[in-house]
Amino acid sequence: MVPPSRAIWVPPNITHEVVIVEDAYLRTLYVDASVVPAGLGACRVVEVSPLLREVIAALDEESISQQRERLLGTLALDEIIRSQPLPLSVPMSVPMPNEKRLRALCNAVLADPSHSDLERWSSKAGASSRTIARLFRRELGVSFSQWRQQAVLARAIPLLSQERPLAQVARKLGYQSQSAFSAMFRRAFGESPRAFFARDDRDSRDECSGRESEHA
Repeated sequence: MVPPSRAIWVPPNITHEVVIVEDAYLRTLYVDASVVPAGLGACRVVEVSPLLREVIAALDEESISQQRERLLGTLALDEIIRSQPLPLSVPMSVPMPNEKRLRALCNAVLADPSHSDLERWSSKAGASSRTIARLFRRELGVSFSQWRQQAVLARAIPLLSQERPLAQVARKLGYQSQSAFSAMFRRAFGESPRAFFARDDRDSRDECSGRESEHA
């Protein structure tokens, strides 16, 4: 999950895909491999500075001249290099299993992660809670509660980016209090939900991608 104010740098020749799970505005920069700086050889998460955000927006303008595009591109790369790399867990993913029953259960939890009772979900999947717990460990390497927390956070990011009240988001995700939800969020991301989104005042998603140019 890539929240507002964050971007993913993907270097050349890295196979990847983008899946849109919520209404979002996405901008992508394609950088010719010949000009990718040496320090950007691996995937990284970066914080989008106000300057980088404006540069990306300027590069998206129609009928931009080659000279202006070159200058803005150089500045964008410089900002990306200067940006403090963030842990890859900051935008987070929710791993999905292959086993049919467990995948159906995981899809149901993603649709409504507010229920934490494994017995309830197991009965819906037509298996015992012991079987489901074993499948989680075998297929995903985590417990049900650990996986569900990732599902909760994945659902929380788009809700919070819509500027919904924190208490409302906490209730929707099955937390009895705003403080309990905030404590869980802080453990996962190292800061409160308010601090996490404080740097961004627009609902957007940015991705910076270094790939071979289609016209190279």
